[in-house]
Order: sequence, then C-alpha cells, then structure tokens
Amino acid sequence: MKLPISREQALELLKKWPQSKADFRHYLMSEAIMRDLAKKLGEDEDYWAMLGLLHDVDWALTKSNTKEHLTKAPEILKEVGFDDEFIDIIISHGYGYEELSELKDKKRTKKIEHALAACETLTGLIYAYALMRGNKVSDMKVKGLKKKFKDKTFAAGCDRDIIKEIEQVGISLDDFFEVGIKALQEIKEEIGLS
Repeated sequence: MKLPISREQALELLKKWPQSKADFRHYLMSEAIMRDLAKKLGEDEDYWAMLGLLHDVDWALTKSNTKEHLTKAPEILKEVGFDDEFIDIIISHGYGYEELSELKDKKRTKKIEHALAACETLTGLIYAYALMRGNKVSDMKVKGLKKKFKDKTFAAGCDRDIIKEIEQVGISLDDFFEVGIKALQEIKEEIGLS
C-alpha cells in the first residue's frame, strides 16, 4: 500500500508539537512491534509500521483533555494525504474506551485493528518489565514477560484483554511476546534501554 509520506516526514509531523520523551518512546516502540508483527504475518511492513508510529498523532494536542483523544487525528492525517482506511484503523485503537464517548461502544473487527491495539498496549508491559530489570531488554525472555503479564498488579495500566486481542490476528500470546521483545531489542538504544 502506498503511503503518502515517508517515515522521516511522519517523525517531523509528530515533532510539530511538543512531545514528552515517554510519549515519543511509545510511538517508536509501537512502530517497531507493528513492523516486526507485519513481517511475521507476511503483511506490508511499512504500512503497519506507519500505523504504529502515528497511532497517537494527536496525543500531544489532547492529552490534557483525554476525552478529545483521536478527535483531531483524522484532520491531521488527512492533511498530509492519508486515506480514510488508514485513518479508520488509527481511530479503532480507541474503541471501547469509556473516556472517548464517540468510540466507547464500537468494536474492532479487522485483523489490522486488533494488531494495532495489541501492539501499542504491549509496549507498556515490555517497557515496565525492562525498567524493573535495570533497563535491560537485551536478555529478556518470553517466560519472564508471561509471568508479568499474569500478575495483574504489575503494569496495572496495561489492559491484558487488549493484548490478548492478538489471538484474533492468528498468533499465540507467546509468539506475540517474542515478536515484541525482539522488536524492542532492535531499537533498544533509541528508547533508552540496554
């Protein structure tokens, strides 16, 4: 699928607004996991990676009022040439959230929607586990991550049910954890891990 902007232009788009380090790290992690998942599934890696990178494109503008999250994204993305399909996939990661009144009753139905929601949520779990391990992701194992996944008090803000949506895509949780860990190992310096 043809993307209207390059990765560099997407990064510039995000940098138009002041971004916290943590938010920017989240975009990069989401991009990396989406890219590696697409590779595993034989999907369009650049397209999936772009979804990961830009899924929270309006967060810097809306995080002070989370009820507005994803309301400015369509206009921002349309302005740089993204089509309705891309925008709809981006918006779908907000489905089911109580705070987002327009989206709270909607359900994800497409494989790519489940993938985006699961990937962007998994970033928090892996990152929290890496921090607990002294910022180390390089020797992280699926078994350890799985243990943390089962411990509901660990990284309590990471919605386990959304991560489990990966099963709708056709891969197991273990395989997904492996994809996620490897993806973040590949960009560990960029996200401040070792």
